[in-house]
Amino acid sequence: MFKRTPSSPESPEAIPVVERITSVLGSGVIWHGDLDGSGGVRIEGAFEGKIALRGMLVVGETGRVTCENIRANTVIVAGAVRGNITTQKLEIRATGRVWGDVATTAFVTEEGSFLRGQIRMEESVDLELGPAPESTPTEEADASEADSEAADS
Repeated sequence: MFKRTPSSPESPEAIPVVERITSVLGSGVIWHGDLDGSGGVRIEGAFEGKIALRGMLVVGETGRVTCENIRANTVIVAGAVRGNITTQKLEIRATGRVWGDVATTAFVTEEGSFLRGQIRMEESVDLELGPAPESTPTEEADASEADSEAADS
């Protein structure tokens, strides 16, 4: 009645990548420069420059982004983006506005969203992000400083 039946060994399944926001550019912030790295970023302020992310980029309703080309694994637009977007998945929310061309493998849009540009659907998209950095320049400086202190001891 309560006999245990031998179960087949469970096949290892691929662990899904959890995309989450790790950094936020607030609504009162205006940033000019480059945004590179891994992790999720939410922009609620104004950003002008270059974006290349291994992760998710969310442009919030108050966010304004101007880039020649945004490259990220996933891009969600609820604010305004001026520039081309290369991503594996693009989602334009009802409040989202995009002026630029898009290259993507998956495209989602809500009623009321705006896109002025061309959409090129591909089977796969090369984001040209290069290898993931193992540490940040600050971490590298801290490590070399710790090494030199250890050598002095």
